[in-house]
Amino acid sequence: MLTAQHRDDQAETLLFRLLRGAGVKGLSGMPSERALGHGHLLRPLLDVTRAELETYAAEHQLSWIEDPSNQDRQYSRNYLRHQVFPILVERWPQALATMARSAAHLREAQGLLDELAQIDLAEAGSSGEFDWLGVPSLALAALEKLSSPRQRNALSHWLATRTRLPDSDHWSGWQNLRDATGDACPIWRLADGELHRAGGRIWWLSGAWLRTPPVAGNWADPTLPLSLPENGRLMLNGQIPYGPLHIRYREGGEVMDLADRGHRDLKRLLNERGVPPFARGRLPLLYRGEHLLAVAGLRGLDGSARDGWDLQWQPLNEDQGLS
Repeated sequence: MLTAQHRDDQAETLLFRLLRGAGVKGLSGMPSERALGHGHLLRPLLDVTRAELETYAAEHQLSWIEDPSNQDRQYSRNYLRHQVFPILVERWPQALATMARSAAHLREAQGLLDELAQIDLAEAGSSGEFDWLGVPSLALAALEKLSSPRQRNALSHWLATRTRLPDSDHWSGWQNLRDATGDACPIWRLADGELHRAGGRIWWLSGAWLRTPPVAGNWADPTLPLSLPENGRLMLNGQIPYGPLHIRYREGGEVMDLADRGHRDLKRLLNERGVPPFARGRLPLLYRGEHLLAVAGLRGLDGSARDGWDLQWQPLNEDQGLS
């Protein structure tokens, strides 16, 4: 897709965003190229002035449509165009060119910040024990080693494709999450999801991960995978346990009988495994009557080695509708 924004538009964008308190990314203006869906948006005329375009169109007898709203000076951009820029250009004839050049310098600076973010995220994105959940996460210790500006830069880069970001004056939620005591489970709520802290990592939750999954109910044919509403699917491998089976989620007070340890509270078992709190209410529990047989996804709790079966859970991921 090609659009015809020109150098005057670029200068207006820079001044408009400057007056709104934009940072480096905002002040870098409109890029000449960016991704758009499965294609690209191109602006090939950013180095051409409005006057040059009008002259070309007149010489080649091209017709165009003027948007009547372009004259309405209640709009901030129109006010800048008709009231402010004529005065600037009268005093500094090259104002539009120099402002567009400044935007180019800031785009270069933003490119360097993006490269720095990728370097920082490469370390923070190290694998964790619960990567199989499919929830995006970062190692908190790697982020804490960075200065506060580098933390914000890395997080902004990581979250940019996931949510609308707060302005620079509203990052206290990150500070509260980062600085909470070790046993706390703080949450930073953003426009399109939540950032959780658990197990030495920060986790991005959105979509179904923020909702309680509907009750799954009976598993009529355990030889076939079971689709769980808003929670992926289950599979039983090996010798199928006898008796009618059904799936539940945690409600509190569950007890599990372990061959080598006797009866144990499920809450304590999950604490021992370090299961992130946000995932505990989504772990499928396999029951026969009132007897808890297995907890999906947790080795040693996910089946019976003696009877030769295990319960596998494939959680939803972003491609299946969580983003």
